[in-house]
Amino acid sequence: MLDLKNFDQNTVSNPDNNVFGLPSTEENADVIIVSVPWEVTVSYGSGAAKAPETIARASFQVDLYDPRFPDVWKRGFYLTPTDKQLQLKSSYLRREAELYIDYISRQEVLEANQFMCKTIREVNEGGDYLNNWVYDNAKNYLDKGKLVALLGGDHSTPLGLYKALAEKHDSFGILQIDAHCDLKKAYEGFNYSHASIMYNALNEVPQIKNIVQIGLRDISQDEWEYMETNPDRIVPYFDQDIKERIYGGDTFKNIVDEIISKLPQKVHISFDIDGLDPKLCPNTGTPVPGGFELESIFYLFHEIIKSGRQVISFDLVEVGFGETEWNANVGARALFKLCNLLAASNP
Repeated sequence: MLDLKNFDQNTVSNPDNNVFGLPSTEENADVIIVSVPWEVTVSYGSGAAKAPETIARASFQVDLYDPRFPDVWKRGFYLTPTDKQLQLKSSYLRREAELYIDYISRQEVLEANQFMCKTIREVNEGGDYLNNWVYDNAKNYLDKGKLVALLGGDHSTPLGLYKALAEKHDSFGILQIDAHCDLKKAYEGFNYSHASIMYNALNEVPQIKNIVQIGLRDISQDEWEYMETNPDRIVPYFDQDIKERIYGGDTFKNIVDEIISKLPQKVHISFDIDGLDPKLCPNTGTPVPGGFELESIFYLFHEIIKSGRQVISFDLVEVGFGETEWNANVGARALFKLCNLLAASNP
């Protein structure tokens, strides 16, 4: 087995090494990041399915020294290879979903078109396939005693991970960093839409105690009403409200302390990159003006650790693909911090 503890972090990385240039394997890594190249139901920009591979390339430029967690990388971080069958299935169903979205956008009657009825059925069956695939992979690694995370792909991808975590943890909360609530029921007719992930999580994973959502700035009336009828399980922090509190003299520290106080002892972090200011990831699927700086989110992460809460897992999703590697570069740094956070929280 390769010895990560004696790995020279200042050497030129072997291009055959794993994420962050580490000689990690499934066996010697404590943190397993399941790569999920899937973006079937995205309704605006595309490219998130390429994120695991582009982030992996960009990650070789990330220095391994983090003053907050100086030696945590020696625990080993391993990104699973891209599953080509899953990637091809996503590509095929994405084209089918595009045809369907175009059809219904013209106010056509679904039942009048047998082809479109078949299309929506296939896409929804694809969602079931994805959830089972993610669940099986996550459960396999959890059963081996690994810390398991997910790198998407769009935001529909982590539901199977939540279900696997629920078999290991009786109760946990989700900290969702996102421009969107993702509380729509079967958005556009897709049972497992990227815009429905938190609705599905709340309804299919009862072990999720609550979801604390931060950075929200795009919401539908249905989502607003759903929030109001589920105040015990949904705790929203809108981007505008956070900033107005700061403009009025409150401190970000006070707001972060309040956010953390709403979280239970065990926390999963769901980091949709569009929660950041879109200048940091302009090619994310559905960019919205506003949002956080990356260092603001890192401050929140550090305070979660200081609070004594346990980060049990994370997903990083919706990192776009553009003409440059800027999106992947930001995504790689977010991924490294999340890996350090997860490992440090489980010594």
